[in-house]
Order: sequence, then C-alpha cells, then structure tokens
Amino acid sequence: MKILYHHRTASKDGQAVHIEEMIGSLRALGHEVCVVAPGGESAPEEKSTMGNDAGWVHRLRAKLPKALYELLELAYSLVAYRRLAAAARAFGPDVIYERYNLYLLSGLMLKKRLGVPLLLEVNAPLVDERARFGGLALPRLARWAEDTVWRGADAVLPVTKVLGAMVAARGVPAERLVVIPNGINEDHFDAAPSPDEAKRALGWDGALVLGFTGFVRDWHGMDRVIRWMATGAAPANARLLVVGDGPAREDLERLAAELRLGDRVRFTGVVSRDEVPRHVAAFDIALQPAVVAYASPLKLFEYLALGKAIVAPRQPNIEEVLDDELNALLFEPSQAGALEALLARLASDEALRQRLGEGARSTIARLHLTWHGNAERVVALGQSLKAGQGVPGAGKVAEKAAEKAAEKAAAPVAAAASAEDAKA
Repeated sequence: MKILYHHRTASKDGQAVHIEEMIGSLRALGHEVCVVAPGGESAPEEKSTMGNDAGWVHRLRAKLPKALYELLELAYSLVAYRRLAAAARAFGPDVIYERYNLYLLSGLMLKKRLGVPLLLEVNAPLVDERARFGGLALPRLARWAEDTVWRGADAVLPVTKVLGAMVAARGVPAERLVVIPNGINEDHFDAAPSPDEAKRALGWDGALVLGFTGFVRDWHGMDRVIRWMATGAAPANARLLVVGDGPAREDLERLAAELRLGDRVRFTGVVSRDEVPRHVAAFDIALQPAVVAYASPLKLFEYLALGKAIVAPRQPNIEEVLDDELNALLFEPSQAGALEALLARLASDEALRQRLGEGARSTIARLHLTWHGNAERVVALGQSLKAGQGVPGAGKVAEKAAEKAAEKAAAPVAAAASAEDAKA
C-alpha cells in the first residue's frame, strides 16, 4: 500500500516514539510511507529522546493570548493541507493515516477532496484535556473541530477502550472504532543488558532499583516514592532511578536533598531512546504511580518487554493491559498508603518480583503488543477501507467500556494531567 502519514507533533518524547515506530514498522512490512509533518520527516539518526518535550511550542503558547494561539492552530490546517495535497499529487496514496491533534483538519479536508480513506489515530480527548488543564479560549470552536474530525474519519483508532468509549459518546459510530494500544519494538529491547550489568554500569552493584521513565510531572506522584525511600520500609540498598526530565524534576531533587537521600535518588536527564533499554534493564521495581484515565502509557510496554515487576494504579485503562498479581501489583489510587504498601511488599519479596516479571514478559506475546502487530492491523484496515469493505473488528469498544466511561472517565480526567506524558 501507499500510505500518506500526517502528524503535527514537534516534541521528541513518547509521541515521537509512537510515530517513528509506526512508520518504521509499516515500511518493514513492505509498504510505502510518505510523511508530511512540521519540519519534514526526521532523519534516522535524529531519534526521539526520553523525557524531552517541544519547549518552543510551550514557550509560544505561554506568550500568546490563548484565543490567538488557537486560531493559529486552526490556520495551520490550511498550511498543512497545501503540503498534504502536494504530497498526494506526487505520491498517489491509497490511504491517509493521521495522528489526531486539536484544530487539525487537514487530513479530513484531503479525504473529502480525493475520496481517499482516512485512518485517524487518537491518543487523547484534547478538548476536554486542554479545557481542564491548559485552558481553552474558544471551547465551542475546539469542540466543533474535534467532533468534525472524529466523525469524519473512516476509521478512528483510540489507544484504549476507555478512550474509545469517550469517542463513541461524541457521535462516532461503533463500526468505525478499533482500539490499537501502544506497543513495543522487541528487537530494540532484546539488546538490553542483564540487570546485573545494567546496575554495574550505574555503580549500583547489589542495589534494589526502583525506576521510572518518561517526562516526569507533578501529578505523577514520584514525591510519594521519594518519601517512601526515606522510611524504614525501604531497604538500605534501595535506589531510585528516574530516566528522563520534566517540570517536576527540580522539586523532586530538592525533596530528595531535604530527606538526605544523596545518591540513592538519581535523575538521568534527557536520554536517547536507544539508551532507554539499558537503564530500564536495571529496574527491579518499575513505577507507574499515576496515569490519566484514557491513556496507553508507553512506559508500561517497555517495563513489560524487559520483564519488570510493575506497580500501577487500579483503573480501567491500566487493567486493559495489566492484571493484578499476574504481571503487576495494582493499588487503589484514592487509598492513602496503598502505593507505599505495595512498594514495601515488593522490596521484601524477591520471589514475587521474579514471578511478576515473568508474567510481564509473557504479556507482550499474549496480547500481541508490538509495533509490528499494530502496523499489520493498520494495513488490514486500510486495505479493507480501500476495497469498500468497511472496518473489520470495529464496534467492540462500545461494550463494557461504554458503561465504564460514563461513570469513571470524566472524574479521573479532571484529577489527572496532560496526556502529552501519557504517550511517553
């Protein structure tokens, strides 16, 4: 197939990982992919970094009035449309694959002009998210834009069933919805060193390493982990490794210093994606202390691929991938001390860590959680749509997920934070 791949993502974080892996997997399957993006397609050596973000975008957003910034976002659709149309004339695509972003109408405009099927990847309900956390000056316009794109796509690909139910509630027919979660590049993680080698490289031989990857934000709850590190429940050899950077780093480092934890807590700062496996390999306990209600956190798949004992909140989107006591320990987010109790339990039970790690490693194959598998599903969807046969496998998200979404999706979205990190 000839796939016209469009996105408006400038950041080099988990979003970029998703983009790069999907494009690479589609090409590895033998399909042609033409990428249209803000700055063009990155060269192979310009791989994304973990725990980084598009700072210039956030600076621009901070300086401009919200209404003006949003109108510029909408106006960008015209710029992007011209690029897409020019690429389509030269490339002759069979399908358009677009990563959804707020006010981005370009893919839909080209679909209507050419009659080429549009597959829309949706990672977050951005109108709700930005209205709650960043603020929207033009909420009616934003809602119109989001509804228009979601309802106009031939296939909508949310990353979780929870998110799929939220999309369905906005008027997208169930027969156009197919859940495709994040995945993993197994070859990339097969090259990871052994845990002992990874710890030795850090100068932490014999340590019990707790770890977190990604763009760390205040709401992630890493302060709870650092405070636990200073209690008697944490073994003397316990260490915390945060792989990445983010707005919460400075406060967390200050907290660790106040608690006199010294080198027991370490931040790597921004690292190349190629370096992530050798850091995660050192983890004995992998942390996902908090997550938005609809996300498919990329870090979870990395933890699973390397067979780590995972601690995560018990909520519907997480339970789409993790099973308590099988491949993770899940805690009630609203229960005081629940996270800390699980940390203490895991820290003192090596056999439990090993059992959960084995369950985690087998999850990737059991649920087919690879980028290669995701690309195969996208190709099958594209071929079916091109042949006029509809969307195979659609409609399933509206079953149990629809019931859960009505009562659980709204509150966690309000309590959690931006999905920009949820992809990281």
